[in-house]
Amino acid sequence: MKPGDAIYVAGHRGMVGAALVRLLRARGFTNLLLRARAELDLCDARAVNAFYEKYRPDYVLIAAAKVGGIWANATQPVEFLSKNLQIELNLINGARAVKKLLFLGSSCIYPRNAPQPMKEDVLLTGSLEPTNEAYALAKICGVRLCQAYASQYGANFISAMPTNLYGPGDNFDIETSHVLPALIHKFHLAREKAQPSVTLWGTGSPYREFMHVDDLAQACLFLMETYDSPELINVGCGRDITIRDLAGLVGRIVGYSGKIEWDTAKPDGTPRKLLDVSRLNQLGWKAKIPFEEGIRSTYQWWLEHGQK
Repeated sequence: MKPGDAIYVAGHRGMVGAALVRLLRARGFTNLLLRARAELDLCDARAVNAFYEKYRPDYVLIAAAKVGGIWANATQPVEFLSKNLQIELNLINGARAVKKLLFLGSSCIYPRNAPQPMKEDVLLTGSLEPTNEAYALAKICGVRLCQAYASQYGANFISAMPTNLYGPGDNFDIETSHVLPALIHKFHLAREKAQPSVTLWGTGSPYREFMHVDDLAQACLFLMETYDSPELINVGCGRDITIRDLAGLVGRIVGYSGKIEWDTAKPDGTPRKLLDVSRLNQLGWKAKIPFEEGIRSTYQWWLEHGQK
């Protein structure tokens, strides 16, 4: 990509899209096409097609999606399936003339009981995790559509599957966010209110892998420069942690010293979700931001910018 190329970042106000924009600007890219939801409804095919026709982007980075934590996914399957399908279909179908497109999926596309760490070729070899099946199905369709365009039309459409992400711009709402920002918010409130204990969902036994969103942005631009295969590629750090240990780490960073209790009547979700990132590592890229350092900076960002 050249500095003056037109680059459309779909979902630029989300955590991932914002990280991509920060990095692109830092690297000297000046012709960024950015549209808020009020300016361009990605669920409206006519509006998306008109946008492509008018501005003719050279490159497209798809970071737009309806996202949420385990409770939001489990209780809103219609919205998570239909909205994400609409967004993907419109953005990918409209991009037939671009030089290259990157579609961002999610590690939840892999089977619930996939061998760990999960290689790219385990896709569709088993049943999905029920609590986020709708979101996963939509993302799988996005991957397959990109591959279909590559096969049928020779389009340079690539798909990257990030692990669980965190960082500035994340959703910290306790009811709808993912586990790490929810823990930050819960422990912060508990410390401020001097609560003797905090109750968390599940048993604490599942393992999860986490990567800072700025590392993902770096990986995305690396793939745009070096990777042209329609085969999906995992993006992660290759290390995971139990939710119980994560809770202890976040509690220490936030400064909460009370008791952590576990509501075992609530679901755990997938037992483990560790990505095999050997394909990406062999290309020459590895995540760099240390986990504890990343959590501390994310907590500080929330205190300064995102706290409600």
